[in-house]
Amino acid sequence: MSFWDIIWFIIVTFAFVAYLMVMFTIIADLFRDRELSGWWKAVWIIFLIFVPFLTALIYLIARSKGMAQRQAQSVADAVEAQQAYIKQVASEGSSPADQIASAKKLLDDGAITAEEFDALKAKALS
Repeated sequence: MSFWDIIWFIIVTFAFVAYLMVMFTIIADLFRDRELSGWWKAVWIIFLIFVPFLTALIYLIARSKGMAQRQAQSVADAVEAQQAYIKQVASEGSSPADQIASAKKLLDDGAITAEEFDALKAKALS
């Protein structure tokens, strides 16, 4: 293999990976779009299979604004879900008084010793 064969291989590989990324982005956008009917989604997929380059180009030209809006909304929804999860986990944390009460109950039940209770109490207060 010559140097130019390697360069050509790299260029072709890059183009193929870029093509796959565009196809997956279009397919993800098709399924993300709630306004488009299932029949239209099927038509786009069929055309992507049989006339991929032309269909991808037309899709990107005709629906690019909607793609950007749906992607931004998807990211905003993910951020909102993450923040809600963080708030939920943070609010589920028990207070030191709750931890000490739980440790006291364990001590009263005989599940832990007085030394273990003192260690748990010190940990809760720290």
